[in-house]
Amino acid sequence: MSNPTIQEEVTIKFAGDSGDGMQLTGGLFTDNTALTGSDLATYPDFPAEIRAPAGTLPGVSGFQIHFGSVQIFTPGDEYDVLVVMNAAALKTNLRALKTSGTIIVNTDGFDKKNLRLAKYPDDENPLENGSLQGYEVIPIPITKLTRECLAESSLSTKEQDRCKNMFVLGFLYWRYSRDMDETLKYLNSKFSRKPDILQANVSVLKAGYHFGETTETYSARYAVKAAPLEPGVYRGIMGNEALVMGLITASKKSKLPLFYGSYPITPASDILHGLASYKKFGVKTFQAEDEIAAVCSAIGASYGGNLAITGTSGPGLALKTEAIGLAMMLELPLVIVNVQRGGPSTGLPTKTEQSDLLQAMYGRNGESPVPVIAAKSPGDCFFTAIEACRIAIQHMTPVILLSDGYIANSAEPWKFPKASDIPEIEVTFKKANPDEVFEPYQRNEKLARPWAIPGTPGLAHRIGGLEKEAVTGNVSYDPANHEYMVKTREARIEIIADYLPLQKVEAGPDQGDLLIIGWGSTYGAIASVTKSLLARGKSVAHTHLRHIKPFPKNLGELLKKFDKILVPELNNGQLAKLLRDKYMVQVYQYNKIQGMPISKSELEHAVLQLLD
Repeated sequence: MSNPTIQEEVTIKFAGDSGDGMQLTGGLFTDNTALTGSDLATYPDFPAEIRAPAGTLPGVSGFQIHFGSVQIFTPGDEYDVLVVMNAAALKTNLRALKTSGTIIVNTDGFDKKNLRLAKYPDDENPLENGSLQGYEVIPIPITKLTRECLAESSLSTKEQDRCKNMFVLGFLYWRYSRDMDETLKYLNSKFSRKPDILQANVSVLKAGYHFGETTETYSARYAVKAAPLEPGVYRGIMGNEALVMGLITASKKSKLPLFYGSYPITPASDILHGLASYKKFGVKTFQAEDEIAAVCSAIGASYGGNLAITGTSGPGLALKTEAIGLAMMLELPLVIVNVQRGGPSTGLPTKTEQSDLLQAMYGRNGESPVPVIAAKSPGDCFFTAIEACRIAIQHMTPVILLSDGYIANSAEPWKFPKASDIPEIEVTFKKANPDEVFEPYQRNEKLARPWAIPGTPGLAHRIGGLEKEAVTGNVSYDPANHEYMVKTREARIEIIADYLPLQKVEAGPDQGDLLIIGWGSTYGAIASVTKSLLARGKSVAHTHLRHIKPFPKNLGELLKKFDKILVPELNNGQLAKLLRDKYMVQVYQYNKIQGMPISKSELEHAVLQLLD
């Protein structure tokens, strides 16, 4: 057999019914890819319906992976390889397949019933009518071959068909010159108590591999070399996983017990599931009856001296609004994680969007300022979680941490940090002094009030949502005091900027023709476009915001060093509004509101138009 053809980077999209196991297939292929040392980025694409009718367009589930021997910033624009398990999967995804790309087809998913459900015209089979001319089509009767492989199995036909994703995985392992050892270990671990299912999956996985090996028609094999990653120990990590690990790390670095009060909501639910499995670290998780109870339980835990966290997505953040205002009024540390999704209202539960920046900034009655920070990638969620906890504790304030569905469910290689490299988070509880009267709203140099644990002798004080008298914390309806407290609460958030790092340019010159400024999950697309245009001699730079409320102290000065400013966002221009309001600068927008990430090609086109 000839040596495999070396490819620099590849994008593969797995697509089928939600019951076809495409997420698992993509996840196992991702784990296998990580072991080869390639850099990678993934993007799962879930149907909005919990169980849409099989074979229909709304029921298509997908998983996209972009991997290579070069630095990878995004899950890829167009696919090199499209794996489709039925007609609906082909129809939904064909538009994003590269010209001359490869389609691996389960031909058993193109019978009359599947074609009708996918809304193809009667007697129009895309595998037979010439519409796929120009693509490399690899037709495989995957369902049939899976059943033949399991002819002697005790499993039912329905159970056998659930194994067909292993046939696809085995064939791709052969095609990309991989071994199956780690996947075999995974299957043995997962199905150790179900020997029939274990044997079936192993047999079909090997059958898919050997099909590629013995079928001369599809003899082309490929390989992708390792990427030049910084030396260290890596693991694949998704955003919600990284948030879980970051919150636990913050608990250890602050020496505070972690409490997480939450109500399940897509795509934040995995944080609750993940933290619930770490009881050995003293983590307490509480699944509340609703969003209001969830945030209120966290406020109570904070009052009692815990590192208190609550998590949700956009509609849930709206429900938590009044209680976040209460936490702001009480001046207690609290982290509110918002894994954004498409809105408004129930919106697009399984699709990504940077929908809630303005809600995080202003979505409370009265003047209710809270710090807002945002993670830029799955791995960055770890460090952003620690930063949110640090700000909350040291500045005695609720903090809103923004992630989104793309970051939450995507994966990337993540280098393990050393525990010794992560700074401790200093915590100071107020101690009673018999020689002084306790003043609960007496402020330090950060304008933060003391953290007084209830039940401590000599530290009795009043709490509640009514306006506080300065210093004493007693209820006050005095007009001048109210104005003073409103301005003080704003000042105590703005002073946080004195303790933040200055904003830096991530790539490109410190001044020039165009600055692309982003936040959150637009990072990969912007970084990729900036790198490409710099290589072509364009005067383009990229900066990315973690801290949005307050902005870094030097941000206004940085913006003025560029002729034009472009803000790409997965919304209708929310950061752009904030920048115009704060710095009175002209800002150009690139907005996409389709429940999908911004692609490199569309952003690069917009940048070139702006430069020209």
